[in-house]
Amino acid sequence: MENRTARMTILIDPLKKEIFEDICTQQDLTSSQVIRKLMRQYIIDHAGPRELPEWLTGHAARAGNPSK
Repeated sequence: MENRTARMTILIDPLKKEIFEDICTQQDLTSSQVIRKLMRQYIIDHAGPRELPEWLTGHAARAGNPSK
């Protein structure tokens, strides 16, 4: 299971942040949910030969196939 105890701080352009948060709100998602989803997909796409935990790869498979 994924452990959500680490914190990451990023600096971004204020207008970009405002637009991003507005789009997230329109989709009834928090910005944290979207960032976590983007990070999971980035890890999967760029992990190379690393062995990834099933909870990470299984989540991505379900996200791409809602029938699972």
